[in-house]
Amino acid sequence: MNRQVYQECTEYIQNKIGDFVPEIGIIGGSGLGDMFDGAEIQHCIEYKDIPDFPKSTVEGHQGRFLFLEYKGRKIVFMQGRVHYYEGYTMQQTVMPVFVMKMLGIKMLVLTNASGGINPEFDAGDIMIITDHISSFVPSPLVGENDEYFGERFPDMTEVYDKELQNRLCEIAKANNIAVKQGVYVQASGSNYETPAEVRMFQRIGADAIGMSTACEAMVGKYLGLKICGLSIVTNKACGLCDTPLSHTEVQKIAETTTAKVTLLLKELLSGI
Repeated sequence: MNRQVYQECTEYIQNKIGDFVPEIGIIGGSGLGDMFDGAEIQHCIEYKDIPDFPKSTVEGHQGRFLFLEYKGRKIVFMQGRVHYYEGYTMQQTVMPVFVMKMLGIKMLVLTNASGGINPEFDAGDIMIITDHISSFVPSPLVGENDEYFGERFPDMTEVYDKELQNRLCEIAKANNIAVKQGVYVQASGSNYETPAEVRMFQRIGADAIGMSTACEAMVGKYLGLKICGLSIVTNKACGLCDTPLSHTEVQKIAETTTAKVTLLLKELLSGI
């Protein structure tokens, strides 16, 4: 952890946004970058303009912070994330979470596109993340600990806040939106998993798989943030469908489900 680098990134952003102090951070996954289209954006900062900050290189991830207000809540929205598979260290990959915490957030909302491992999941399903498996990527907390941020051995009993999970279920029911609940597993990417790997993930209890999120959630928990996660199942995982997987199809399915995810999150934000 390099507190000095995080601080320099934070100060650069603070100089641009003035007295805007975000309460909630949201990371938009593949196909979910347009979640706040039409909202009044108060500030927009490109990742590439922030000194020593990682840049998004994946299609569908715009790579910028949007600072906006919604229902009286001040929000920083990451319009696109950075991934471990893009060649960054795990510490660089989770840098945005540290920076958003230093900007002031108390709550972190994570969204992603995933492959369905649970045989009952289909493309277009929305899964509320109840827990995750992160053992297949390096921990972002490896290395010398900085007590300024958190304790050396943070507890991970409840990474995803149960109250927020229950609230999302209530909102979904009230709006006739079908949702699943399950365990998300993060793999390194950038290749999709093999059928044998998918069978292994099924046996250890995973319901959906992707290439992000768990590492960000671990850091969020370490930093004392309240966390919730939503995953759009864009396809059945490898070996569970007859067609080859492609990023283009992932984006298409994610985009068709964006309206439902946006409704869920906006209702959640307005009721907090």
